[in-house]
Amino acid sequence: MTEREIYHAAMHGTNRQAAPRLPRIEWAPWWDKTITRWETEGLPRMGGEETCRAFGLDSMRTCAFEPRAEQIGGEADYDRVRDSLFSEDILDAAVREAERLAPGHERGEFTVRFVVNGFFWYPRRLFGIEPHLLAFYDHPELMHRINRDLLAFTLRGLGRVFAVLRPDLLSLMEDMSYNHGPMLSRASFNEFLRPYYLALADCLRTHAIPFFVDTDGLVDQLVPWLLESGAQGLLPLERQSGVDVAALRTQYPDLLMLGGFDKRVLHRGEAAVRAEFERLRELMRGSGFVASVDHQTPPDVSLEDYRTYLRVFYEYTDLSTLH
Repeated sequence: MTEREIYHAAMHGTNRQAAPRLPRIEWAPWWDKTITRWETEGLPRMGGEETCRAFGLDSMRTCAFEPRAEQIGGEADYDRVRDSLFSEDILDAAVREAERLAPGHERGEFTVRFVVNGFFWYPRRLFGIEPHLLAFYDHPELMHRINRDLLAFTLRGLGRVFAVLRPDLLSLMEDMSYNHGPMLSRASFNEFLRPYYLALADCLRTHAIPFFVDTDGLVDQLVPWLLESGAQGLLPLERQSGVDVAALRTQYPDLLMLGGFDKRVLHRGEAAVRAEFERLRELMRGSGFVASVDHQTPPDVSLEDYRTYLRVFYEYTDLSTLH
């Protein structure tokens, strides 16, 4: 089986019995500070894809487009910059990248995660963190206008990209939850985000592309909001925020999950790494979950630590060992 087929066997149960092993993915690139440290410890200087292959990992390529961002304070500012934010040249570049990736993707040499700005994420880029949270109350019509424009831009771009490449998942960048839960109320989510989620979900359903939301923090309260709005999956499922992937599986049997491995144990030695995989073992045995470090590998992890993790990772993704 190809790497791409192995991913789909684990995540979607597609021809699972024929899979020789589970996926071995780092869904997020390593921190630049981590790579800098590893280079002082003997890792040759090379690109991200070369690093992935040097570690023996499967390749999950990222393809993306995002509108430009300018700081705004209200309607007049948005009117002034709007035309420059949603420029067609941004989509042209994404199509060229999709064309570059398409042949290898078609051969199954790697999976592709397509990334777009979310309807919480993008207004925050325009307003700034605190003004964005106030904008739900101070600028409600502008918030809807921004997200209508973002939706139109996103659907236009996806239509062009999907004509060239059908990614294995789309992840919507949101980061709308942190250690105590969502950063907005359900009423605000339903009013300001849900209509645009539903429209995006319709597009992705037409093309049979799984819809993931990328949001950090404690997601328990957020999951039903997302599922009821057309999303199907979540990443990165941060353990340090209290996310319990086994509990999520019990409550939401069809939820797709990518991530979940606690990055904080990577520097604690083999016993801690093995214990973390034991925590995930039952989920790894079933469909709908692909284990991966739950965010970028931090720089407190030495190259030796990481190689220990990889050795145990390869063991737990060997189906004969897992069962």
